[in-house]
Amino acid sequence: SAVCSQAVKAAYWPSGRSSAFSASAIDTSYFTHVYYAFVMPDQNTYELVITQPHDQMLLNFTATMHSKHPPVKALLSIGGGGSNRTIFALMVSNSSSRAVFINSTITIARMYGLDGLDLDWEFPQNQEEMDNLGFLFAEWLATLRKEAKDTGRRRLLLTAAVYFSVDILLDGVKRTYRTGSIRRNLDWVSPMCFDYHGSWDTSVTGAHAALYDPNGSNLTTSYGITSWINAGIPPWKVVMGLPLYGRTWQLKDPSIHGIGAPAVGVGPGDGIIVYSDLMDYNVQNNATMSYDGATVSAYSYAGTSWIGYDDATSIIGKIKYGQREKNIRGYFFWALGFDKEWTISKQASDAWVN
Repeated sequence: SAVCSQAVKAAYWPSGRSSAFSASAIDTSYFTHVYYAFVMPDQNTYELVITQPHDQMLLNFTATMHSKHPPVKALLSIGGGGSNRTIFALMVSNSSSRAVFINSTITIARMYGLDGLDLDWEFPQNQEEMDNLGFLFAEWLATLRKEAKDTGRRRLLLTAAVYFSVDILLDGVKRTYRTGSIRRNLDWVSPMCFDYHGSWDTSVTGAHAALYDPNGSNLTTSYGITSWINAGIPPWKVVMGLPLYGRTWQLKDPSIHGIGAPAVGVGPGDGIIVYSDLMDYNVQNNATMSYDGATVSAYSYAGTSWIGYDDATSIIGKIKYGQREKNIRGYFFWALGFDKEWTISKQASDAWVN
C-alpha cells in the first residue's frame, strides 16, 4: 500500500534558551515539524508535569507554530541529553506506571494544542530497559489510537530520538533497540547522528558527525543509518539527526591540523560551540577553514584551536546521502537558534528534493 510520508524537516527548539531565541523568531519556511525541548515526568508519580515557566512558553510555542506562514507541526519532546534517565527506567518497568505516564502525555498534548509527542531517553542502560521501552511504545500508540477514535480528533504523532545506531555499546554494556516495536508503533525514529567524538577523548581531533570514516570506524552516520534500516526499520520511518554545532580541541602542534591530529585538550567554548558562534570565531581569529571530503565534514583551525563541524557543503552531502542513497524520510537539526542567519537551515531545505 502507498505510504503517505511527507518529508520531515524538523528541528528541536531548546526552551531553556528562549530568552536568547524566542519561538516567534523561528523561520518556519525551512521546517515541517518543530520540537519543544524538553519536559520531564515527575520522579515519584511518572506523570508528565508542566511547571512554570514551561506553561506559558508551551502555550505560546504551539500558538506561534500554528499561526506561522507556513504553519508547522508542534511536538513536545520529553527527556533530553542531561535528563535523569533513572526516571525513565523506573517508569517503563511496569505497565501501571507506563499507563500513568502515557495518559498524562496525551492530556498535556491536548491541553496545549500539540500535534505529537517525542521521547528522547539518552539512553536505556541495559537490554531489560530496551525491552520495556518496546512495551511503552506499543501501549502508547494503542492509547493514542483509542483517544483519537473516542474524541474524533486526529491521532497525535509519536516519535523518538535514539542513539545513532540500533546497537548501543557504552560503559561496556551492549543493548539493542526493539526494532519490531519501533517499526510498528512510531511514526518515525530520529537517530542522533552526532557526538561520535568530543571532550571525552582529547587525544585527537575528530569529525563528530562524520558521514564516513576512511579508517573504517563504525562511528559514522552512514553506519548508523544503515544499521537502523538493516534492522528492519523502513527508510520512510528514519529521520537523520544533523548538528548545528561543532566540537573543539586544542592541537598539540599547530602545524599538524587535520582530522585525527594529536590534541592535548578542549578548544574554544570548553569543547563545544554553536554554529553561529564558530562562524564568528573563524572570522575574528582569521581561521583556516577546510572541507574534508573523505568524512563529509568541515573543520577550522587558528593557532592551536581546532573546531570540527558541519558546513553547508557537508550538510548537503549528508542530505543527498539520506535521500538518494537511503531513501529516508527526512532530517532534524539540534538545535534551533544555533544557525547563522538560517544559512544551513535554508540550504538543507533546498537540498531535500520534494
